[in-house]
Amino acid sequence: MIGCVLVRLVKVRVQYFGYIKNLVNKKEEQFELEEDASLSDLLNKLAGVHGAAFRKDVYEPGLKDVKTGFCITVNGVLMGQLGGVDAKLADGDNVILMSLMSGG
Repeated sequence: MIGCVLVRLVKVRVQYFGYIKNLVNKKEEQFELEEDASLSDLLNKLAGVHGAAFRKDVYEPGLKDVKTGFCITVNGVLMGQLGGVDAKLADGDNVILMSLMSGG
């Protein structure tokens, strides 16, 4: 008898603001990830879905942070306060990707 592995999935809502919203041409998306997924797993998925422009400007898979000028929150908390890209995601999490603004 062959064993069966049940993989549980979590649904994560991703919202885009500022430059990223224009880059991906969407306000938000929903993604399903494996139960123990981290923020880096989500970012890798986003880089695959949104292609070279996303990887060049926002996040390059394998890096430990988003590129300069961008920030991410998970349920309203900055990713740096949650352990960076290693932060674990849970079902129902709301992830926001946004560009930082500078005034003057």
